[in-house]
Amino acid sequence: MRVFVTGATGFVGSAVVQELVQSGHQVLGLARSDSAAKSLAGSGVEVHRGDLEDPESLRTGAAASDGVIHAAFIHDFSRIKEVCEIERHAIDAICSELEGSNRPFLITSGTALLTPGHLATENDVSVLSPEHFPRIATEQYVLSLADRGVRVSLVRLPISVHGDGDHGFVPNLIGIARESGVSAYVGEGINRWTATHRRDAASLYRLVLEKGAAGARYHGVDEEGISFREIAEVIGKRLNIPVVSKSAEEAAEHFAWFTAFASLDCPASSKLTQQQLGWRPVQPSLFDDLNNGSYFKS
Repeated sequence: MRVFVTGATGFVGSAVVQELVQSGHQVLGLARSDSAAKSLAGSGVEVHRGDLEDPESLRTGAAASDGVIHAAFIHDFSRIKEVCEIERHAIDAICSELEGSNRPFLITSGTALLTPGHLATENDVSVLSPEHFPRIATEQYVLSLADRGVRVSLVRLPISVHGDGDHGFVPNLIGIARESGVSAYVGEGINRWTATHRRDAASLYRLVLEKGAAGARYHGVDEEGISFREIAEVIGKRLNIPVVSKSAEEAAEHFAWFTAFASLDCPASSKLTQQQLGWRPVQPSLFDDLNNGSYFKS
């Protein structure tokens, strides 16, 4: 299959590209810069120049492919409403080419804001409103695309997708701990995060591409619920700094913009995904990576 991949040089997207190539698929990778194009070409991937704010580049990429994996997102939380609008326009551009074709379209979402405080499953939709986080509206919109004849599937990723090269939430926590001199958690630290290794996430994208059902939701979750305090304790041990509890008021000052994520209780299951697709995570756990990987290299 010839697959158009957005976010092809990103942390997750690059692992998806590698997984597809190793499984015999051809990849057309979206590149918005010369360095991204060079990286893709060096991996033996066909380059398609464009970006999320260039709808025509997305449409032509989809037109040249047997399926599309959308793994790109502008990670600028200071303008989250704007970047979610950009993403919806990008999805529309791709859909304009895929409607009625039965070609698979995989769109990336997350498990973190589905059912805070309760174990989220693939059957759940978010109990929150888009006012809480605008990307919720994107998922609601995506689920309506099947009515337009688009063979769309959602791949929901956990709050931590880890591995070498991670620049997501866990590295942010480590940076805050380094700067403040303490590794903190909120209250008792019993709120739960989910995690999956990037290569396990990549194998799920391939399985959904090959076997996924239209309109289905799949969870790329390996570890269903790791207490935030445990994560803070590993970070504290590795940095040789105190591990401390912060009240809600203290956390707002300590974590700043990251406070909502540090307080989030978002366990999630992938039981149905594993049953339906035969997906089995086999890569190292988050704690394995924290103890043996590159997270604490200067």
